[in-house]
Amino acid sequence: MKSLTSAGLEPAILDDEPPPVVVATAHSLPEQSDALVRARAFAEPLLSSEALVTGENVLTHADAVAAILKGIGGSPAMQAASYLVYACDHLNKPYEVITKAFGENFATLAMETTKLVKIQTQARQARMGMDVSVAETAQLAAVQTENVRKMLLAFSRDLRVVMLRLASRLQTLRYFAASKQPMTPGLAAESLQVFAPLANRLGIWEIKWEMEDLAFRFLEPDTYKKVARLLDEKRVEREANVQRMRCQLEEDLCANGINAKVSGRPKHIYSIVKKMRGKSLGFDQVYDVRALRIVVANVHECYGALSWVHDHFQVIDEEFDDYIAKPKPNGYQSLHTVVRDPGGQPTEIQIRTQAMHDHAENGVAAHWAYKEAGTKGYAGVSASGEYDAKIAVLRQLLAWERDFTGTQSQAMLDDRIYVLTPDAAIVELPQGSTAIDFAYTVHTNLGHRCRGAKVDGAMVPLNTQLKNGQTIEITAVKEGGPSRDWINPELGYVASHRARTKIKAWFNALAQTQTIAKGREVVEKLLQREGKTALKLDDLAVQLGFANADALFEDVGKDEFSLRQIELLLRPPETPQFDANAPLLRKSRTDRNPSKGGLLVVGVDSLMTQMAKCCKPAPPDAICGFVTRGKGVSVHRADCTNLKEMVAKNGERLIDVDWGVAHAANGSVYPVDVAVQAQDRQGLLRDISEVFTKEKMNVTGVQTQSIKGVAWMTFTVEVADAGRLNNVLSLVSDLPGVRSARRK
Repeated sequence: MKSLTSAGLEPAILDDEPPPVVVATAHSLPEQSDALVRARAFAEPLLSSEALVTGENVLTHADAVAAILKGIGGSPAMQAASYLVYACDHLNKPYEVITKAFGENFATLAMETTKLVKIQTQARQARMGMDVSVAETAQLAAVQTENVRKMLLAFSRDLRVVMLRLASRLQTLRYFAASKQPMTPGLAAESLQVFAPLANRLGIWEIKWEMEDLAFRFLEPDTYKKVARLLDEKRVEREANVQRMRCQLEEDLCANGINAKVSGRPKHIYSIVKKMRGKSLGFDQVYDVRALRIVVANVHECYGALSWVHDHFQVIDEEFDDYIAKPKPNGYQSLHTVVRDPGGQPTEIQIRTQAMHDHAENGVAAHWAYKEAGTKGYAGVSASGEYDAKIAVLRQLLAWERDFTGTQSQAMLDDRIYVLTPDAAIVELPQGSTAIDFAYTVHTNLGHRCRGAKVDGAMVPLNTQLKNGQTIEITAVKEGGPSRDWINPELGYVASHRARTKIKAWFNALAQTQTIAKGREVVEKLLQREGKTALKLDDLAVQLGFANADALFEDVGKDEFSLRQIELLLRPPETPQFDANAPLLRKSRTDRNPSKGGLLVVGVDSLMTQMAKCCKPAPPDAICGFVTRGKGVSVHRADCTNLKEMVAKNGERLIDVDWGVAHAANGSVYPVDVAVQAQDRQGLLRDISEVFTKEKMNVTGVQTQSIKGVAWMTFTVEVADAGRLNNVLSLVSDLPGVRSARRK
């Protein structure tokens, strides 16, 4: 593998390089004895004179990718695939041609990898072409970086695609370093924040470390050179000290009965800078610039080795951590201690068993939760729970190596897909989503107006399920709404909860609009009959206890509000008409004659009487009569406000009336209105009605409305004696939630 020095960069500390990590490839890729030779021969005439957007020759890039794959244990078949991937862009029908020459598995791998490359390139170019502010650019970059991360994850069901992309990106970094060309910050940041952590999670440490250092060099060249210079000042002396200490530890531990393998642990520039920044340390405070790892047979020997180390070296107490007794949340186990060598220089020592080492190097947790996403970490990079869980599956797939069949684990990765807008923005959708789901994810209004869709430039039915990497273009009308068919599960138009919720909300709003329109029509017709068309509807609604006219119309449209209440509000108080030719009635307090209904009109025999509707008197209320034109005597309660107004204008029409003795004997009943205010709840109307029923009071009318959780109710009840009504209202007031119950 090409080192940092050969790439034209300052060297990092590599005390003892670990052996290459062997990476498995899916066994579905057939091993053909001459596949590598044939693939290069196939691609050479197509690629030798072509260049990538970076300026690098395509064939040279493919050669380097194949070499990187070989260096980490990739099979000849995997190396062969690196040539076929780049050949796709230069073939008219790449899938058919590669299938015929190399088989369907090679063709599928080449096409999937090519698709992922194109998607990432389009998304990057679209972001670069946007005319936005610096802050917006940073925000877009962060979003797109996470989207690239998701896209890699989406395509990771075939690990070969991921391996080819990692190797290709490393070669791109090497090319920019060797040619001393500046790399765009977006490409470098993507390498550092997406590709390097993915390599880390897959346990491909050589790619991770080199990619981090190269990307960091392009992002912060001055900082990189400063730290590299600090490392290089005493490099030879430091390496010699570490080597002497390594040999001494291994020999002394073996002499004391502990069969230990001691190795130097590489420390890279980017890792050093992260620790310096994350813990606010100076370079001389980074203790693990010098680092050793001790691997022993069992836990007992871990503590035995620790005891020997602490007995023979000066210990820095505050730097000791026992992750064996108390493992990290990700399962990591090891003893960490920092001691000073004979020269007084700090050296970090990690002690673990082989099983712990295998888990730390290749296990599910690895360093991601420790350095990339831990709440106490210091890299500033966080991975979502969903992403981290799925990457854990990838680590398990690698551990299974060629036994990977992909059936069970692939199902775990199949719950999301990633597609593109025409502007190359990445959209995440649930598996099984359609163009309608896509439209509602982009914008609710676009979903409502969606009428057609193109997938990769071809028109498709709206219930066509989308696939990873497709570009979706929506055809929409200027105005309109969704179809009810879209929420029919049997027709398969939508798969996402968001789309289904938005569609139902649209139809609910439509139903409300129709109800309001119906109520408006009814109210406006009433106003026309009453000759009140000039009345402001919002003012009318407020007088009736509503927030606005639409709220009134909605209740009327639902038949939840009686028009009678509007009529009562609109009609003026009953004003008697005086007939100048009619004889005046003389009042007398001695002559009382019975009148119909048990009422006595003083001084007049058999005069027609009627109960006033405004106050609804009932015995034993104090009452007064008022002579009306053509309707006899209107009987009011003595405290009626309407009566007071009429007397003020025509006091001579007032006449004495009284309840006769026959009103109770003949079984007469009188309607009265009862007003109830209560906290609205289920069963309230039933409970109040039951009280009247038990008290043998007939309810002839009910009007209710609820405003902000408060119920306003008017009951019309027939009573023979209004005095008994007070006892009944007391029972109503005792009901749960009732605030007041009174006679109107």
